[in-house]
Amino acid sequence: MDVIMEGLRERTADGFSRPMPRLRVEGLRLSAGSGTSAVRILHDVNFSVKRGELFTVLGPSGSGKSTLLRCLNRLVEPDAGTVLLDGAPASELPVQELRRRVGMVFQTAALFDGTVLDNVLYGPRLQRCGRFGPEGLAGRPPRPGETERAVALLARVGLPTDFVARKAQDLSGGEAQRVAIARALANDPEILLLDEPTSALDPTANLRIQGLLKNLAAQGDLTFVFVTHDLNQARDLGDHGLLLVDGHVVDAGPLPDFLDRPLVEVTRAFVEGRFSGEAEDASPVALAPRGSADDLPGGGSL
Repeated sequence: MDVIMEGLRERTADGFSRPMPRLRVEGLRLSAGSGTSAVRILHDVNFSVKRGELFTVLGPSGSGKSTLLRCLNRLVEPDAGTVLLDGAPASELPVQELRRRVGMVFQTAALFDGTVLDNVLYGPRLQRCGRFGPEGLAGRPPRPGETERAVALLARVGLPTDFVARKAQDLSGGEAQRVAIARALANDPEILLLDEPTSALDPTANLRIQGLLKNLAAQGDLTFVFVTHDLNQARDLGDHGLLLVDGHVVDAGPLPDFLDRPLVEVTRAFVEGRFSGEAEDASPVALAPRGSADDLPGGGSL
């Protein structure tokens, strides 16, 4: 699945080079509150994601998964740490440019009133005309080529041509989530963040979205960071992943290997459904070797 762009390589400590990660997170910290009431949400999170990879963030409820995802495109600003896109700090990009390159799909589709076409083309219209420009308003007649572009995007997510004229409020949950994915794809992102996008769907819609994500991953070098609490979904979709507990990365590795053959007790407890969630269980641990260093996010370091 990897697509290596010429020049996007980094030199390792031993003098060899390897492909530059599409995304690298270094020392990410975030707290809520201040002073003595401050609560640490993320603790020195480190990981990297290869180009074209589907990277999964797992963890129990309240572990900081969604917050971590929001830090990657600055919906939430971390207290410390760095997010790098192709080796360059994301913080140096204008926010609108960052969110074009790093799209996001939420747990609930959250479409606005108007047609499917209005929703799908919202991002490109926003880039062209600004938030309050006339082309960004729902209900405006499409410009030349817009309908064709919307149809192509809907086809990419498995929806038929006639959906362009449908009202967003008339869609089922699964259809709305497909439109939300098409809306994110309309900006030609390099990375797509997905925050439990199937958890509110029925089993049939869930499987359709999972199939869609597999198809999108197979089409090119689009990189995914996928938050889920569903172990089977992580096994089925993920190339690599990490386990986040109480804001700490406590394990990571290739999937499904790191879930099916746990080397760390906290991972074993989580997989077996007996994780207590107590603070002493959530402290970071030294990871045992799991295959070659290149099989681990960031070349094996956390």
